[in-house]
Amino acid sequence: MEDLDRALVAVESDGGVYLGWKMLGTDPKNVQFHIYRDGKKINKKPIRDSTNYFDENGTPDSIYQVKVLNGKGDKYTEEVSVWSENYLSIALDKPEGGTTPDGVEYTYSANDASVGDLDGDGQYEIILKWDPSNAKDNAHSGYTGNVYLDAYKLDGTKLWRLDLGKNIRAGAHYTQFLVYDFDGNGQSEVALKTADGTIDGEGNVIGDANADWRNNQGYILDGPEFLTVFDGETGKALETTDYYPPRGDVNDWGDGYGNRVDRFLAGVAYLDGERPSIVMARGYYTRTVLAAYNWRDGELTQEWVFDSDDEGNEGYAGQGNHSLAVADVDGDGKDEIVYGSMVVDNDGTGLYTTEWGHGDALHVGKFDPNRPGFQIFQTHEDASIPIGYSFRDAGTGELIYGFEVAQDVGRGMIADIDPRYEGAQFWASVEWDGSQGSGLHAIDGEVITDNAPRSANFGIWWTGDLGRELLDHTFDPNSDPHGVGKIDKWDYEKERLETIFVPEGTRTNNWTKGNPSLQADIFGDWREEVIWPTADSEELRIYTTTDVTEEKIYTLMHDPVYRLSVAWQNVAYNQPPHTGFFLGYHMDEPPTPAIDIVKRNGKKK
Repeated sequence: MEDLDRALVAVESDGGVYLGWKMLGTDPKNVQFHIYRDGKKINKKPIRDSTNYFDENGTPDSIYQVKVLNGKGDKYTEEVSVWSENYLSIALDKPEGGTTPDGVEYTYSANDASVGDLDGDGQYEIILKWDPSNAKDNAHSGYTGNVYLDAYKLDGTKLWRLDLGKNIRAGAHYTQFLVYDFDGNGQSEVALKTADGTIDGEGNVIGDANADWRNNQGYILDGPEFLTVFDGETGKALETTDYYPPRGDVNDWGDGYGNRVDRFLAGVAYLDGERPSIVMARGYYTRTVLAAYNWRDGELTQEWVFDSDDEGNEGYAGQGNHSLAVADVDGDGKDEIVYGSMVVDNDGTGLYTTEWGHGDALHVGKFDPNRPGFQIFQTHEDASIPIGYSFRDAGTGELIYGFEVAQDVGRGMIADIDPRYEGAQFWASVEWDGSQGSGLHAIDGEVITDNAPRSANFGIWWTGDLGRELLDHTFDPNSDPHGVGKIDKWDYEKERLETIFVPEGTRTNNWTKGNPSLQADIFGDWREEVIWPTADSEELRIYTTTDVTEEKIYTLMHDPVYRLSVAWQNVAYNQPPHTGFFLGYHMDEPPTPAIDIVKRNGKKK
């Protein structure tokens, strides 16, 4: 995994300066720290029980540094100055708008993002997707503007831009981009679907620069499709191959006009238990195909293909979600692909299918601390199947709790929000009528209250306790296609949400979904940061908490399940990241992650 620095952050707060930094997954549990302000140590005893500090004597002009005692990596952090706000602002190079062939004008807004160490310096860079205002869901016809991907350093330096060209349609289901160090050289690459006319970060054109495969409905149902691996530091196309799974006969995917054929998913998985692989997928309403690739020593090779059309795989058709997740669900040390109501094993064979059908929300993690392995919470869309939302064993597919709801259950969330109950709680976006199993559930299925939180979007670790807060937005679809983000905390005694943070001047993405550009543990301690664009998309703001916590947990980015969740978070209908250990009220000490850290030269630490 990545060779991260300590990501020290200092933020001006009421009465002083808040400091936070990372404990690494390879640090001994007794790692300790000293804090220096303006070159002088300010703590009397080593800090051993947390990775943050509140300096009452700090000023906006103070300079801070942390010394690591008995830890891994660098002995000292870089010196940092104090932020005046609880966010880091990154200025953006907003693309110019344009006009489609049918005369419709469009503009651009900052959309989904990912992170990776593109240059091997131990700090994350931001990879941002630009969406045109005429981006389309697959079900809707019409031309769209081009899709762009930009890479920015945290100091605002723009590294490169990819122009995906006119033969890649814009919308949530088309461009799933993966940012990860696939070859173990200490620097992340970027992998995604490309087409004729895609321009890399150095101005090189992939395929035929003059080809235009758009039909008069704006769909792209002919022409070559490619998979390209780009150099993370320069944006140069390193290798391009034919995209698999190919479209073939459009009608094979469930319709003939271009909706279901272009439903793409993607993820990163340690299929051999040691090195990450690229997984690209097509289809989930009917036919479902996944293909795994390795990027090794400058070569892109296909490892396996899973196809629901193959003999014996018929039960896997129509079981996918609008997202996927990755985890070692069967305990063999190698990752599986959780593809909604089905799971594909690390070797490309089907592990199991529940045949509960397609759904939107999908959550995979360690939610029940008393049950072995991982669990899956999922909502389901087909009202004819007698499970509206389900909680199952991730390794076997065994139904732990299923709830009959005769409707399309669009949203659902699972998080530890109530300290009175062991494990996480879960709920779904259906109205309670006393018989359908809605409400707020304890992990054993018990209904805690009929009055479940009216937020089923993202969960986030933000405050000083171990419970998870809820990340959502306020939204009026009649007045604005974007909402304004917020973080709420569930008051379990009053059974209501209390808004504890609103990022003024920003907006959310993806219409009703209300997503941030990204949520991840980017800097500071183990709590999570949120990236929202400003309302005018002229900058990204990376927000961090300033709540002091007494909890000492290694960076979540060194937990494989969480790190891979961040890698697939931008895919289709974004879902929140979860950890591979139970993180919540009354938790046990997290297990030491079984990871090796890779330096820039490709050698393990």
